[in-house]
Amino acid sequence: MALALLVPGGRGQLGHDLVAVAPSEGLVHAPSSAELDITDAQAVSDAVASFACAARDDSLRPVVVNAAAYTAVDAAESDEDRAFLVNAKGPELLAAACREHDVPLLHVSTDYVFPGDGTRPYEPDDETGPRSAYGRTKLAGEQRVLTCWERSWVVRTAWVYGAGGPNFVKTMARLANERDQLSVVDDQLGSPTWALDLAGGLVELAALVAARRGPARRVLHATGGGETTWCGFAKAVFAELGLDPERVKPCGTADFPRPAPRPAYSVLSGRAWQEAGLTPLRPWREALSTAFATGAVP
Repeated sequence: MALALLVPGGRGQLGHDLVAVAPSEGLVHAPSSAELDITDAQAVSDAVASFACAARDDSLRPVVVNAAAYTAVDAAESDEDRAFLVNAKGPELLAAACREHDVPLLHVSTDYVFPGDGTRPYEPDDETGPRSAYGRTKLAGEQRVLTCWERSWVVRTAWVYGAGGPNFVKTMARLANERDQLSVVDDQLGSPTWALDLAGGLVELAALVAARRGPARRVLHATGGGETTWCGFAKAVFAELGLDPERVKPCGTADFPRPAPRPAYSVLSGRAWQEAGLTPLRPWREALSTAFATGAVP
């Protein structure tokens, strides 16, 4: 039986690629945040009810994949109430509506739920400890979703870039045309993740949960394989553009103070993802090359 996907936040970076990889024999409805405000309880209830009914009428298995989020990390420091509404209350409303209509929910979260002082890749059950408003609100969203509905799963990811929306890769490509040299932070470590690869992984997981074969572990990590720094990531972008990577110069986090603290260590372990029988996302450097080769970025 084919999938039907409801993707709140469907016009964002991840939502854009979820639409691109959704199985053609199924159905995907990807409303923008303006079309479906996940902080509006009645709108969420109506949307999930209508989606579930339409999917089952067409003999499809419905799954909600929540790609809606407040992602303005620095702005959240002074706007935590709004960030909480979108990142915590909204997902809880989705979970409640999914519970009412027996629809599984996949909720996308972030490396920012961890304190960022690790020395080895974070496992899903490692102790959390967000140090920013954004991280606190995303952690609250995870907790509310998992408590509200037993057929919900949280997928944490990090350093996402893709064809839709602003991202680091696009910013580096733009700055490469504007400056002779760039200084980029070299003391924060993470795993760049192509949104298209993440979307493919989420669709694979959606098929499992729709068939009631979802992983026993309800928190999973999915990022590009391997690790690098933001500086290393920027140098790779320059290389893909055919530019001299040495134009990118390393600097420290202290050289670029921001309202929200950034994790020094954001590497997430994919062990639980693989143990669930899910396909590992490809190595980050390979994914970046493919993204450029196919014209997905910049």
